[in-house]
Amino acid sequence: MIRLSKTYKITGNSHFLKQLFQWGQTFDHCVWLDSNHYPLKELRYDVILAVGCLSEIQSKAEGGFDQLEAFQLEIQDWCFGYLSFDMKNDLNPLSSDHYGGLDFPDMWFFQPEKIVIIKGDLVTLHYPSNSLEIMDLDMDHIQNFVTNFRKTVNQAVELTPRLSKLDYIKNVLALKAHIQLGDIYEINYCMEWFQTEAKIDPALVFHQLNELSLAPFSCYLKNKSHYALCSSPERYLSKTGRRLVSQPIKGTSKRFLDQDKDQASKLALGQSEKERSENVMIVDLVRNDLSKVAQKGSVRVDELFGLHTFKQVHQMISTISADLHPEKSSIDAIKASFPMGSMTGAPKLRAMTLIEKYESSKRGLYSGAIGYFEPNGDFDFNVVIRTILYNAATQYVSYSVGSAITSGSDAELEYEECLLKADALSRVLRQADLTEARYHD
Repeated sequence: MIRLSKTYKITGNSHFLKQLFQWGQTFDHCVWLDSNHYPLKELRYDVILAVGCLSEIQSKAEGGFDQLEAFQLEIQDWCFGYLSFDMKNDLNPLSSDHYGGLDFPDMWFFQPEKIVIIKGDLVTLHYPSNSLEIMDLDMDHIQNFVTNFRKTVNQAVELTPRLSKLDYIKNVLALKAHIQLGDIYEINYCMEWFQTEAKIDPALVFHQLNELSLAPFSCYLKNKSHYALCSSPERYLSKTGRRLVSQPIKGTSKRFLDQDKDQASKLALGQSEKERSENVMIVDLVRNDLSKVAQKGSVRVDELFGLHTFKQVHQMISTISADLHPEKSSIDAIKASFPMGSMTGAPKLRAMTLIEKYESSKRGLYSGAIGYFEPNGDFDFNVVIRTILYNAATQYVSYSVGSAITSGSDAELEYEECLLKADALSRVLRQADLTEARYHD
């Protein structure tokens, strides 16, 4: 498809972003990707907004990747959307038999009518070739759009864990037994919080969540009545030219208002043998995944145990890159590495089998990936964590959290860590004192 582009220079960037975001809410299909100006290498933009739907694809997991590749070849254009965790079933002899209250498709992508890309004070519109005259009209409309974020949502929502503490501890102990037998080395074990008959304002909830975290891979996704309100700090995989980059996160420590305590917390994270061992296991897993589609000898670790500070936490992030083999496609790269190792464990296939056995909810979009493909096959996808998922039609709202279970894990402490991870998401939905919210992932 041929698109025309036009670039505008703006002033008052913060206010314009609010106007642009709310303008995007007038469309049934909307993806807003926000880097929040985080100083992370490989970030290509400040904000991308994709709205309107020229064509779309959604499917169950089985056969989904082939359908996605065919869709890309057909449209020869940008497409935005997601891969749910359950797309693993298209790549492995696995199933997802647990209850899933959200009722999202396993995969959804759409070819947007209008794309807005912001970098600094420049705004570039990418519209179909027959829409050139609409660009100026839209920019004028956006800059006159009245923002109306309310101070509170319609109804405070209190979510309930689907798994009891007793059952959680019992399952963690069972997983540790698998580790002790050499069945697995590490597993990401998750649990869901949910509520039915929940009425929330998705745009406002995302705005508050994003303000709290300012994460580099934040995303607001709207597919008619399906919403993902995501404040993820983690990149799953990107492709620029032939270069692939993955940046798994394993290792977290708290932020403190006291500067000395905060620095001590960050240093302790970097020196933690437990966190480093978890991180290096996932790095090795990612290296192995990328080697399946990379040119020989091109897989490298660009940063190991990197310490990155976010608004709510310090994180240990490693960066792995590779050069995609000339005979391999963008979809091949994703198929070789999905789902991301940071949300499964090692070995990956056995960990995913045990996830299905011991978890009590269908993960769905949680721990999947949201992002986009460009017309040339380049792409960028996040890891769907720190995310509120909402089906407005059924009024079902959900979030999930988890932690890495290793031989050294204490089941009681892992449960407490899950409560801490759920705290910020819960505060946003309950409209508690948001200034006290903290993330722990």
